[in-house]
Amino acid sequence: MEIERRGQWLRGVLDLCVLGLLRDRESYGYELAQSLDAAGIGPIQGGTLYPVLLRLQRAGLVTAQWHEGASGPARKYYRITDHGRAALSRGGHDWVAFVTPVTAIVTGGVDG
Repeated sequence: MEIERRGQWLRGVLDLCVLGLLRDRESYGYELAQSLDAAGIGPIQGGTLYPVLLRLQRAGLVTAQWHEGASGPARKYYRITDHGRAALSRGGHDWVAFVTPVTAIVTGGVDG
């Protein structure tokens, strides 16, 4: 896949992906990057991910708290807020409403 196109798509949905990963448990940045990579979305560099996390925090969609590490340095853990859950739900519905017809068009499932 063309890297530039993939980057454009990713910029449009990375917020939703991060919120989705935080839906069930808190996580720290590096762990989120690893999860995105494992899901086939990454690799995501810190220079891309941390501004997203800061933007989500400033919007009140996630909170952040430092936790001491058991075997290393303290880590900043992110947790989704109720406002973030509502945004994830709305954004998820919007994403499906967008991607479903696009998928139909590009796979030939729509007569034009």
